[in-house]
Amino acid sequence: MTFKNFNKVCIYGVGAIGGWIGARLAGAGCQVSTVARGATLDALSQHGLRLREAGRDGVWPVLASAEPAQLGVQDLVVIAVKAPALLAVARCMSPLIGPGTVVLTAMNGVPWWFFQGFGGPFENSRLSAVDATGEIGAAIPAACVVGCVVHASCASEPGCVRHHFGNKLIIGEPSGRQTERVAQLAALFQDAGFEASVSEQIQKDIWYKLWGNMTMNPISALTGATTDLILGDELVRGFVSRVMLEAREIGARIGIPIQQQPEDRHAVTLKLGAFKTSMLQDVEAGKAVELDALVTVVRELGVLTEVATPFTDALLGLSRLQARVRGLY
Repeated sequence: MTFKNFNKVCIYGVGAIGGWIGARLAGAGCQVSTVARGATLDALSQHGLRLREAGRDGVWPVLASAEPAQLGVQDLVVIAVKAPALLAVARCMSPLIGPGTVVLTAMNGVPWWFFQGFGGPFENSRLSAVDATGEIGAAIPAACVVGCVVHASCASEPGCVRHHFGNKLIIGEPSGRQTERVAQLAALFQDAGFEASVSEQIQKDIWYKLWGNMTMNPISALTGATTDLILGDELVRGFVSRVMLEAREIGARIGIPIQQQPEDRHAVTLKLGAFKTSMLQDVEAGKAVELDALVTVVRELGVLTEVATPFTDALLGLSRLQARVRGLY
């Protein structure tokens, strides 16, 4: 099957998730290019993009460049960078974007476009925690954006991705409209081997994922503990639940209620076993942490919706201080 609307695909951020998506799309016949630098650029140029997963190990040639202008206008641009890098990415993206380009955000946390097309009293509100000056929103046209929530675990080294578990991509228009481009995109991802579905409200899927990882990520970064140890400590588990209840109330007030209790989500997390979060991996690697898109933005939304967030504030303060001391924020 061919998908002429999405033949030219650029992956901006060829790390674990971006590399996984890029390799799968290359395997499905897309012309995949990548924006990369340093060791990753060297590895991609010399050896191609390698993917190791059960039953699907392989290597695919990709066009790799440090300069987006060398790659030209794309049908699909997948942004798969960590949130702290997004502003720099947005400043360089214009050569990749034409009138029909789709920009798919495969990132953790609340995105800059969260309230675009959302309706209600917060329609088009800009969230300073994730787009302080509005520069990201100005650089990436709102009409191009499609949201994506990734439920998978991958690890990477330059030019090579290992897929561990999870295979789900949830995509959707910020407006919730069921468009032809989203239907085509879902079909492409399914053809590439993903369990892909179209959401009626992608913000709800973003918020539900955030509901779990806004606590597990920073607490693991603070303590060095895997998720099973975090939830195995009665006092820490209680603190996690208090943060989640604050976030649940915020969600209810912006129109994305969560019906579950924190304990329901804890049970899901515990099934993953001794899981090391992405933020803990970033701290161990000396990389900047994406606190703003996961926690700072929740505090901002609390102010916006008039929900008190004392437990979220404590989590943010401690995590931010640790990251600043380590030079990671």
